Amino acid sequence: MREFSRPKVVISRCLEFDHCRYNGDMISSPVVVKLKKHVDFLPVCPEVEIGLGVPRNPVRIVLDKGDHRLVQPSSGKDVTEDMKSFCSNFLDSIYEVDGFILKFRSPSCGLKDVKVYPSAGSHGGAVEKISGYFGGAVLGRYPFHPVEDEGRLRNARIKEHFLTKLFTFAAFRKVKSEGSIKDLINFHAQNKFLLMAYNQAELQKLGEIAANREKRPWKDLISDYENHLYSALSRAPRYTSTINVLMHALGFFSDQLSSREKALFFDWVQKYREGRASVCPAINMIRSWIVRFEDGYLMSQTFFEPYPEDLIEINPVESHLREDLWK
Repeated sequence: MREFSRPKVVISRCLEFDHCRYNGDMISSPVVVKLKKHVDFLPVCPEVEIGLGVPRNPVRIVLDKGDHRLVQPSSGKDVTEDMKSFCSNFLDSIYEVDGFILKFRSPSCGLKDVKVYPSAGSHGGAVEKISGYFGGAVLGRYPFHPVEDEGRLRNARIKEHFLTKLFTFAAFRKVKSEGSIKDLINFHAQNKFLLMAYNQAELQKLGEIAANREKRPWKDLISDYENHLYSALSRAPRYTSTINVLMHALGFFSDQLSSREKALFFDWVQKYREGRASVCPAINMIRSWIVRFEDGYLMSQTFFEPYPEDLIEINPVESHLREDLWK
């Protein structure tokens, strides 16, 4: 059982923390409920923070002479500058954040698909869709961090990628704060299989950085490693890369397994390849062999448990062939 660093996550306060939606509602999110056990959350509601209150008349993003403005149609109040100031001041004030979970399609917190209207009083359709003010500021300030909305986290593959990045970055933050070459080498060694699945080119670069043959100062070394770690985890791994890692792990036990055991493993891998099963059965077979043969090196690999096990949910198989859904 792995020990996990507690990620620090900024979250929209209306998501399981407070009845602060414009109509006084609080949004339910099973993912957030489960994460509360493992994560240190910093809840925030930008609209309340700029004085709009609860309940409140809704705000919307409108076009005004080619500019986007955040207005409250019922009162005609323009709160654009207040919101921009809040976003800047808040993001300047937070320290060592690992990720964000924000409200879906909110004019303040939305990350994408936020409607822009032709005018404050328009009853017609949206003319375009963009990020909300706070959501856009977060994406601009933290382009490589795990940032998602509660809507997209309903997708199992998006959630898996988000959680993997979140707990990996939290573990790296601890290494960075302790300032030890030994800790960096251990971190890299434990994440080797995970990085192999995500990006083999970046894995090689990260290995060279961690080796530090040029005896670079810690500050330069850790900054370089951090940038390449962000790049390595920027996109979820393809299913073919995951299969390659599974086959690599199998090689550690191949001579010790019966033909029937290997056949069963290959069968689960093929079902995963064809989108007829999740990757879990194949991973669990590898994990059982790790325990059986007491392989300490593989036992330390985060690939086999990238985040706490109780965050894994049993979902219907989602075909990896539909990768466009979770990019």
